Amino acid sequence: MRPRSSADLIAGLVLAAFGLAFAVAALGYDRGSLLNMGPGYFPLVVAGILVALGVAIVVKAYVAPDLSHHDTPARSDGESRDEGLAFAAVLWRPIVATTAALVFFAFTVDGLGLVLATFGTALIVPFAAKEMTVARALVIAVGLTVVSLVIFVVLLQLRLALLGEWLGG
Repeated sequence: MRPRSSADLIAGLVLAAFGLAFAVAALGYDRGSLLNMGPGYFPLVVAGILVALGVAIVVKAYVAPDLSHHDTPARSDGESRDEGLAFAAVLWRPIVATTAALVFFAFTVDGLGLVLATFGTALIVPFAAKEMTVARALVIAVGLTVVSLVIFVVLLQLRLALLGEWLGG
């Protein structure tokens, strides 16, 4: 039996493989019990969820109809399109912007502190969208920085360095 959606098949297999890899890694830690969870309990539960989702997506690849060809015209030679789902082009802008923001935060949170590292990170991420303007990105960065400070410093009362080592904090 051939899968109806090769994209679902591949996605499900990759998800299940990641889940199995995390499960194997989590087995190396003490799991504890439901009431007294060890460090391996939560990763094992998440790994189980990943495997279950992966299996469900693989099953969907064989059972559910593939809607990717319904609106596409038949080939010029009159045969039906049966070459499987073609993958879309990779959208590099969001990948690069998100990765750059994560790397920026990781390398500057100790040196700049929470306020400036969060602001810089929140300033980079909006540029994942093509239509982003500098003014909108600044508004988003200020808003996310304020919300982060309220959540982590005020509400959760975490003791975080607001200004980092580079700034004498």
